[in-house]
Amino acid sequence: MANIDVIFKYISLSLLLYVHTLHVRALGGGFRALGGGSTRYYEFKVQTMKITKLCKTNKIVTINQMLPGPVVYAQEDDRVIVKVINETPHNATIHWHGVRQILSCWSDGPSYITQCPIQSGQTFTYEFSLVKQKGTLMWHAHFSWLRATVYGAIVIYPKPGVPYPFKLPYEEHILILGEYWMRDVLKLEQGVIAGGGVPPPADAFTINGHPGPNYNCSNNDVYKIDVVPGKTYLLRLISATLNTESFFTIANHKITIVEADGEYTKPFTTDRVMLGPGQTLNVLVTANQHMGRYSMAMGPYISAKNVSFQNISSLAYFNYLGALPNSVAVEANLPRFNDNLAATTVMDGLKSLNSGDVPKEIDADLFFTIGLNVEKCQSNNPKKNCQGNNGGVMAASINNISFTRPNVSVLQAYYSKIKGLFTEDFPGVPLKFYDFVNGAPNTAPNNTQSLNGTRTKVLEFGTRVQLILQDTGTVTTENHPIHLHGYSFYVVGYGSGNYDPQLSNFNLVDPPYMNTIGVPVGGWAAIRFVADNPGVWFMHCHLELHLTWGLSTVFIVKNGKGPLETLPHPPADLPRC
Repeated sequence: MANIDVIFKYISLSLLLYVHTLHVRALGGGFRALGGGSTRYYEFKVQTMKITKLCKTNKIVTINQMLPGPVVYAQEDDRVIVKVINETPHNATIHWHGVRQILSCWSDGPSYITQCPIQSGQTFTYEFSLVKQKGTLMWHAHFSWLRATVYGAIVIYPKPGVPYPFKLPYEEHILILGEYWMRDVLKLEQGVIAGGGVPPPADAFTINGHPGPNYNCSNNDVYKIDVVPGKTYLLRLISATLNTESFFTIANHKITIVEADGEYTKPFTTDRVMLGPGQTLNVLVTANQHMGRYSMAMGPYISAKNVSFQNISSLAYFNYLGALPNSVAVEANLPRFNDNLAATTVMDGLKSLNSGDVPKEIDADLFFTIGLNVEKCQSNNPKKNCQGNNGGVMAASINNISFTRPNVSVLQAYYSKIKGLFTEDFPGVPLKFYDFVNGAPNTAPNNTQSLNGTRTKVLEFGTRVQLILQDTGTVTTENHPIHLHGYSFYVVGYGSGNYDPQLSNFNLVDPPYMNTIGVPVGGWAAIRFVADNPGVWFMHCHLELHLTWGLSTVFIVKNGKGPLETLPHPPADLPRC
């Protein structure tokens, strides 16, 4: 990666790879100009590619035949236009994870929520403004399990002349943590749905697409950063894993978190971090150790009970320039796979750099339980179709309702007033209260059944929302990375056990401002946001398996007053089902 000074020159001259500056103009469809930045244009071709890893050649779906895909570079308040051309035989969509999509809900990307998929041979142009956004975000496919290989970074620099709130690093590098399967992930998902059970674990973890030397045929398939002794580096960490949360550490080096989910934090120094899928962290690392080669390691965080997982860590190298060639790397020490304390201590230290606008008064006080379920077997071939716990079918739910996606997007049905595709009766509190963590009915599948439906929760424009997310032990307690589309939110509190408003201590001064929160295993998290962006917004667990099983719901935020509080009409090229 180029020196940061050079990067800023590239941005100011609009010479970054794939980026072309256009005149800001109103294009067709639902475009409404916001902010005063430049417009950046990208072309994404959804393509299949043969790739050889772990001793085997596999065909995967990519963007522009790259793994990871191309980086989207922009500046705060820029307009971004991405033309997506689907050259594969599969459906596809792209979600711009963490982009708030102010008045551009049609470009959010989750299939059957805000759009129908881009079918084979079709194109769709995503358009959105990065209003008051900066930092590291990510993009990924949002159809089936394609995001196993269809993902990349979004890097949003501050406005010209606005410095980072920390000393300018010597260089910066993107590190994307991923999972890799030596099989067709679309067929893998279909098999999981048909079988009613769980998928096999990934064949490898990867750092920037490279498994590292711990895996077969991978001694030379290793990512490396060459560093100058004494210099400080900014690492943009992105979790693009599919079904696993992961720890990351660098041997013998401290890392200082300065940003989480695209928002600056007060500096917090630690020796390891945990990222759930979709989460991003910017960290500073100083090359202040003896000359040598140091491992950067990624390994699993598994909080659920009785789950099989990939236990071989992925390694990259933090390599000092001047070290002996082929020197043995200093080994990195990852936490144990089930170290819940290591997962929560990072959240303990995250505080917003600025106090922000935390809602002090609340209009809607919501309480959502999240967790797994086991449905009763309804198949005539239970050995084939009912491979879940005790001969049932695995499911997942919020407030004991498993979300069912319609065959037309919820946004299109809502905007066009199409009846019968969804209801507006998602409950604001659980249908039944009990000891969620310890006293749940857990004789699967007899009393772990969930309801099914395309239920939505409607919010008036401007509603100040508090949402308690409560983990449950119906099948097993587990850390769930919950992502809300269209918004970032303040994480004002979290803790273990059942949420008790009398005992909880909220931080309303400098809570972290995030778009994905890991709800602690056997615990709860409290978030607050103002529903000031009209549209249809998906909220779901970012473990793809849980999303497949139904751990999701939809918020509908109504229009406010005037054009700047009203969802525009759909773009002319919106894909049709």
